[in-house]
Amino acid sequence: MVMVDFVDRSWSVATQPTVCMHCADPVAPCAQVCPVLAIQITPEGVVQQADPSRCIGCRNCVFACPFGVPKFDVEARLMKKCNLCYDRTVQGLQPWCAQACPTQALWYGDYEEFVNERQGRAMNVTNFGTQDVKTRVYHVVADETPRFDIMEMLREARTESGAAARPHQEAWVL
Repeated sequence: MVMVDFVDRSWSVATQPTVCMHCADPVAPCAQVCPVLAIQITPEGVVQQADPSRCIGCRNCVFACPFGVPKFDVEARLMKKCNLCYDRTVQGLQPWCAQACPTQALWYGDYEEFVNERQGRAMNVTNFGTQDVKTRVYHVVADETPRFDIMEMLREARTESGAAARPHQEAWVL
């Protein structure tokens, strides 16, 4: 399942697919925080959607995902997310999102295929300030991009929009 998020409805009709990044290091934070082990990881490293027979609807996975991928369906009381169309990919087929994408912005293949067939630099490490997250899914960035730092992008966006930067606050625990 691929969720589609609206980028900013007040400015644009653009949408973006929200695909699971299948975190490798740290291993699937969403699965690590599930108290009932409803989210399993396949031997291939694919982070599965919550098992409906086990999910208790606590939403820990939603809060733990650094990419904001899991979505909670209130009516179904179940977390939903991309599972890389595991039923298809284990048979050698592409996930539906990659097969159906008319612009090939979503692409499925291994790293070597990407380097030989596509343009851009494939990165599978996302920086959240001082925390790095290595994933099994790659972002494609411009060749001159040294790192994919989400916090730096947010700072740049705030500066460009004229919004005041909020002071850094340390995390706290009750």
